[in-house]
Amino acid sequence: MSTVNGKVILVTGGGQGLGAAICRSLAADGATVIPVDVKPDNLTKITEEIKGTGGQIEGFQMNVADVNNVEEVINKIIDKYKKIDAVINNAGIDYTLAIDEISNNQFQQVIDVNLVGPFNVSKAIYAHFKSNGAGHIVNIASTASKRAWPNASAYHASKWGLLGLSHALHAELRKDKIKVTAVVAGGMQTPFILERFPDTPLNVLQDPKEVADTVKFVLCMPATSVIPEVMVVPMTETSWP
Repeated sequence: MSTVNGKVILVTGGGQGLGAAICRSLAADGATVIPVDVKPDNLTKITEEIKGTGGQIEGFQMNVADVNNVEEVINKIIDKYKKIDAVINNAGIDYTLAIDEISNNQFQQVIDVNLVGPFNVSKAIYAHFKSNGAGHIVNIASTASKRAWPNASAYHASKWGLLGLSHALHAELRKDKIKVTAVVAGGMQTPFILERFPDTPLNVLQDPKEVADTVKFVLCMPATSVIPEVMVVPMTETSWP
């Protein structure tokens, strides 16, 4: 098994929660991590934390739903670091509302961030990966891409779509030596869940570090192998059998 040491890895939604955990895991193994986020305060926090442990990190403000902004930031990163070895499409939002409560604009926002965002990032990085003859796209899906529950129509639509996009890109980009992996993550102890559902028992949620370490694992596969999909759930997972 190889290492991410010396690799430059972009993490969307990298300022908090799972994104921050991914940055910690990769930086600890010697990668230069590039968290991007719409919230500059979150970027400052994770950047100071990882620099304080001796890790290599630089954050950039980016909105994954804005294709021009995505292209601009990715080009800026490549200009500075001369390469990007992998991108982790982790940014995500949700509105926990019934269909008669969620607005069309809210539904579109979820699709734009959770599904169009990964497409924008993948499309923007494709030419760079192809010219390098290597690259890895990791899409953070969810058990919400495998089953459904009430009051989450936008989130389910976005994550089922992301899983389909991930497998489609896996099939399409293999000819260019580009790997694509979907990480299907179960419930985690992150603000994404705990800020919306503060009464959720922590024992039914996993530490995001476990999912972050799985991301590192798939990035460390030999060049001749790829993991198209992997699921990581807590032992007491309630959203998956």
